[in-house]
Amino acid sequence: MILDQLPNASLYAGISDGLGLAFQYLADNDFTQIEPGQYELDGDKVYAMVQQYDTKTLAEGKWEAHRQYIDVQYVAAGSERMGFAPLNNLDAGQYHEDGDYLLLEGTGIYLPMPAGTFVVLAPQDAHIPGMAIETGPSPVRKVVVKVHV
Repeated sequence: MILDQLPNASLYAGISDGLGLAFQYLADNDFTQIEPGQYELDGDKVYAMVQQYDTKTLAEGKWEAHRQYIDVQYVAAGSERMGFAPLNNLDAGQYHEDGDYLLLEGTGIYLPMPAGTFVVLAPQDAHIPGMAIETGPSPVRKVVVKVHV
């Protein structure tokens, strides 16, 4: 897992062409002005999902991991907490190939993600996104770029 601020994205863009494209897309757009929806960057190899939602309580969250895609999750407005745990530290449930997600059970750590923060989550990185900070649920504008592995 990588957690950092968007101005530092160039440090990680060289890891792969897909990540480079993802970070360029995040740097080039004002996501407060882009409608929620899915946007292709390189077909199904790299695509972005612009999301608007209210953060949820820990009881409402679900641990997940992906096998086919790396997630680059970027908070464009608002703030949330991101749960993280190494995949092998959690109990795996059923894998859903059609949505590329594996549901998991267990515990991990929670990291603050204020606006301008991104996290890169590889297939070995279990996560629980969209968690409310201590002050309770609040609106978030987020972009998730999916990069095929």
